[in-house]
Amino acid sequence: MQKKTFDRIKPFLAVVFLQFGYAGMDVLSKAALNHGMSNYVLVVYRHVVATLVIAPFAVILDKKVRPKMTVPIFTKLLVLSLLEPVIDQNLYFLGMKYTTATFAAALTNVLPAITFLMAWLLRLEKVKLKSIRSQAKVVGTLATVAGAMVITLAKGPVLELIWTKGKTNHDQQNNGTNLHHSIKGAIMITIGCFSWACFVNLQAITLKSYPAELSLTAWICLLGSIEGTIVALVMERGKAAIWAIGWDVKLLAALYSGIICSGLTYYIQGVVMQERGPVFVTAFNPLCMVIVAIMGSFVLAEKLYLGRILGAIIIVAGLYLVVWGKSKDYKSSTSSIDEKTAPDKQIIQAGSTENKKSNHESTAKNSITIDVSGGEIVPRDEQVHEQRSPITV
Repeated sequence: MQKKTFDRIKPFLAVVFLQFGYAGMDVLSKAALNHGMSNYVLVVYRHVVATLVIAPFAVILDKKVRPKMTVPIFTKLLVLSLLEPVIDQNLYFLGMKYTTATFAAALTNVLPAITFLMAWLLRLEKVKLKSIRSQAKVVGTLATVAGAMVITLAKGPVLELIWTKGKTNHDQQNNGTNLHHSIKGAIMITIGCFSWACFVNLQAITLKSYPAELSLTAWICLLGSIEGTIVALVMERGKAAIWAIGWDVKLLAALYSGIICSGLTYYIQGVVMQERGPVFVTAFNPLCMVIVAIMGSFVLAEKLYLGRILGAIIIVAGLYLVVWGKSKDYKSSTSSIDEKTAPDKQIIQAGSTENKKSNHESTAKNSITIDVSGGEIVPRDEQVHEQRSPITV
């Protein structure tokens, strides 16, 4: 019973862990960017670290399950490494440069809606508008987007916290984040979310033909490192100093994001996705925003606004509806599988019973007895025949 309960909540624990990992990355990455680190270099170092950490495990643990590499699979890997490690992360970090960590985390809440729409178009997600669970997923997705818009547009009064009084963050020192930068950052983050949604859905498709999560993660990180290096050399040409890194927050951001957010995240995301689908994985993204808002107020001294808190409440409500709908989908799918397998089990049990009977009868027919008086071995069927034959004098 306890094992069943743990198996049921294991996907939820996994995706919550992912959101805590993303939240830590947002705060550390924003701190590194504030200290002058190039977002292109951060992306490269991040995936180099992830490759060095994940590749040995992939080589050893996936040795028996790793399928043969083909041209279609490698093409998908190239696209995957371009969508998330290069396009999404560079645009996300660029958008974060123009805004704040909380703003960036809040705006990524459009991801579940984009992923849900794309999964429905690609037939990875079933939607029946007459079904209550499908209606819950649709309404929850819309509520998530609405909450994200409230966070972005409706600031409201500043909520002064004990640990933020008298502190100024990096953006306040630069006269705050103006509207032009907010719009530019929002556009970049939104495009990055679209790329991320494409990555999640393509990852779900790729896992069907390449069901080796660790190897898939290692390939994405390796190819992402190569492609990211090319982009960084083009965008930051003539700036050799940007590649220098010391024992500071820049190194910590690269190590943390590489190990946690690229290595472990891609792997855990793939495992959960095979069981629950891509929408379930991205539906928990709003939690990251809440965590970043709290951590950002501590570490980066970012201000909390009433409008953002109200938006967070709307997002959590929408998140609950999406998760409820997905849990109902999962229960119905498992029950249908049990119903399909039940007749097969009965047939197998009936067949095994008949085999036991036939084996017992054949054993009885072929059994032999030993005639102690004569020392002869007489088959049982001959004994029965002799007993039934008439006695003549």
